[in-house]
Amino acid sequence: MADTSTTDHQGWVEGLDRLTKDREGQDVTIEVLDRSFGDQREVERLPFAYTSYDPKDDVVIVAVGGSSSSHPVVLRHLVPHPSEVDIDPAAGAFRVVEQDGTTTIVSFFPRSGG
Repeated sequence: MADTSTTDHQGWVEGLDRLTKDREGQDVTIEVLDRSFGDQREVERLPFAYTSYDPKDDVVIVAVGGSSSSHPVVLRHLVPHPSEVDIDPAAGAFRVVEQDGTTTIVSFFPRSGG
């Protein structure tokens, strides 16, 4: 799944910024795979706002909502201290792995309306 190197932090910044531009207006699903708590969907098909990597705070941010009256609030999913970020623009998904192995998978879908 890697278009952007899993260890190149500058590549994370550029790749996630590019993904934000390329996927504007799509819906997004965020799944968290955790050994302790199991696999959970945090967000299912909400409007994508942006994603970024903040090197100062060492965190990947995925934001949804905030773009319409039906989704007026922005929800931010934070992945602190990522050890891997794999971006696959062609597949419409990316994966972020935390140091403890917890994995966040973000998948994009054409907007279904609403």
